[in-house]
Amino acid sequence: MQFGSAAWGFRETPLEQQLAITRELGLSFLELGVAGHENDFLQVDATAEQITRVGELFTRYGVSLRAVSTGNDFTQADESACKTDLEKIMRVTALAEALGARTLRIFAGFSPAEEVTGARWKRMVSCLNEAVEHASRHGVTLAVETHGGVKSVPGGIAHFHSTSTKPELLTRWLGEVSPKARLLFDPANLGAVGMNETEILALYRQLQSQIAVFHLKDFKRVNPTAIQPCACGEGMLDWSQLMAGFRAFEGIGFLEYEMTADIVDGLKRTLKAIA
Repeated sequence: MQFGSAAWGFRETPLEQQLAITRELGLSFLELGVAGHENDFLQVDATAEQITRVGELFTRYGVSLRAVSTGNDFTQADESACKTDLEKIMRVTALAEALGARTLRIFAGFSPAEEVTGARWKRMVSCLNEAVEHASRHGVTLAVETHGGVKSVPGGIAHFHSTSTKPELLTRWLGEVSPKARLLFDPANLGAVGMNETEILALYRQLQSQIAVFHLKDFKRVNPTAIQPCACGEGMLDWSQLMAGFRAFEGIGFLEYEMTADIVDGLKRTLKAIA
C-alpha cells in the first residue's frame, strides 16, 4: 500500500498548505476535496483558471493528484435532493477529468439502513448506476465509501449502520449497480458500527477486487455511547493486525486524521502506527 493524505482533515487548511504538509510527511499523494466542504478550493462552478492553478500547485510541491472526493447522499427521502446530488457528482466528475484524477470518492448515503427500502432503495441504486456510468465515460472511477450515518451524542458522536456498512446490504447493492463501481474501504467506519478486526478483514477479503482506495483513521471510545476521531494506534482497532491483512493491497491508503486542531501531528502519529 502507498500512502497519501486525505481531504477531510484538511477542511480548514488552505490547499497550498495541504500540499506542503503532504510533502513534509514524505507522502506522494493528496486526495483533493472538491465541493465537499465550503472551504474547498474548487467548488462545482470552478473556473478554468482555478483548475489550472490546482495543477500548478500539485506540480510545484511534487505531489500526485490521483483522487478527488466530494459529498452526496442518495438515500434521502426527498427525490429532488437525490437528483440534485446526482447532478453535482456529474459536475465534479468533469472537474476530476480536467484535473487528470482517476478516482472520485462519493457516498451511497447516510440514512439509517432500515429506512432505505422500497422506492428509496431503488432510487439509491439508480443514482449510483447513473453516476458510475457517467464517470466511466469520462475515464473516472467512482469509489463509494464504506461510511455509516453519524449523529451527535453527549461527549462526541455515534455511528449507525447505513447501506454501506451493513455487509449484507453493501454486497446487495454492489450486486445491483454497474460492475464498474468501486469502493473506498474505511476500516474505522466499520469499526465504529461494531465490527471487529476479524470481521473487517473478512469483508476486505470478500470485496478486495472491488476496492479502489482506502481511508486510514480511527475512533476512540469516550463514554458508553460516544466516540471521537483519533489517530491510528490510539483508538478501538488493532492496526498491526489490520495492516498485516491489507499488505497485499497495491493502491493508495489516504491518511484521514479528522481533528483539524492538530492535523500535522495527528497525521504523523497515524503514519507511525501504520507504516
